[in-house]
Amino acid sequence: MPLASSSAQPDPAPASGPLTGLVVLDLSRILAGPTCTQILGDLGAEVIKVERPGRGDDTRGWGPPFLKDRDGQDTAESAYYLSSNRNKASVAIDLASAQGQELIRKLALEADILVENFKVGDLKRRGLDYDTLAALNPRLIYCSISGFGQTGPYAHRAGYDFLIQGMGGIMSLTGLPDEEGGRPVKAGVGIADVMCGMYALTGILAALHERTTSGKGQHVDVALLDSQVSWLINQGVGYLVSGKVPGRLGNGHPTIVPYETFPASDGDFILAVGNDDQFARFCALADCADLAGDPRFITNADRVRNRAELIPLLRRLTITRSAADWILGLEALGVPCGPVNDLAQTFADPQVMARGMRITLPHPDSGTVDLIGSPLNLSRTPVTYRSSPPRLGEDTRYVLSRHLGLDDDTLSRLDAAGVIALAGSPNL
Repeated sequence: MPLASSSAQPDPAPASGPLTGLVVLDLSRILAGPTCTQILGDLGAEVIKVERPGRGDDTRGWGPPFLKDRDGQDTAESAYYLSSNRNKASVAIDLASAQGQELIRKLALEADILVENFKVGDLKRRGLDYDTLAALNPRLIYCSISGFGQTGPYAHRAGYDFLIQGMGGIMSLTGLPDEEGGRPVKAGVGIADVMCGMYALTGILAALHERTTSGKGQHVDVALLDSQVSWLINQGVGYLVSGKVPGRLGNGHPTIVPYETFPASDGDFILAVGNDDQFARFCALADCADLAGDPRFITNADRVRNRAELIPLLRRLTITRSAADWILGLEALGVPCGPVNDLAQTFADPQVMARGMRITLPHPDSGTVDLIGSPLNLSRTPVTYRSSPPRLGEDTRYVLSRHLGLDDDTLSRLDAAGVIALAGSPNL
């Protein structure tokens, strides 16, 4: 294909941040990979999101809710997709075609990082595996995110967050205990996916640092199941140390008591007593100083062993006052406590607002779109919000002309052949 100048769209907003200058080729979709690459983009990297023409990231259709246009009608952008795809450019390339695969190989020559979450072996059949691309670009950091990793008896299986929460043990710890009529429950968000994306990000950044001395990239292999098992943390190690399989405690804590929700006269609030002094101060406020001196409850270990006796006693006390009264009184005494907020209350919380956790970005369909901000606060090189999640293929022309030097005639031919999809193309 000839290389020549092209009348591409204007440059996007300039990036700044600790990863400015790095190019990320994002072949991932759904949540784990996009979560990882969105953070890379927030930190200043240029993220090129490769999507299938005519379909794009599966999550674009995972709604409702969908973003509304200026007339109040649903667009093609689901809230799910919007949650993890800002600061990216969308390029529509058909990876099933030989020409599309060649475009990816050429983009990989320009990239510092590649992130993919295809089934094990899929990209090897297309000549887009780590060994092939590393031979072309030895500095490439290639991160594979999969359900079960690149090795092991389950490597060939597809992995989804819900399945991993079940297989990885977290559902066995989540929900009310059997004696209270409970059953295993998954977390309310795709936490196995999100945490896998975080571990992938950590591995990528470690490989980036190592590359500064070796000059070489490497393969980062991250699995949803491995990540889920890793963040069993204290419960997992508790089992390994004791050999005792823990059960579900609802909102209770396995090794701290009282540390759960309690009923107030107008709803639940959280009491999170972390030490014996805090328990004594709670008891003083609750007019039950005798409990603090009761041999069954003096130390945290005592309270854990005798939680079945203590918790009902406390519940009969807490229900006599409002949640606000408890929180106000306990905060004044330095006893950790708080409300159980719904999402409207969470995003309206003055601390959440002060920390910039709700952001607004321009969007061509709706005018603006509200998104969740980054929790990263860097003093000299802060995160930046340069663009809202892109529409499918809207940056195909810009990226392929800028990085590969393809002219308009070449791009039009590739679009007509269905290898790529340009903005406005019927292939989208």
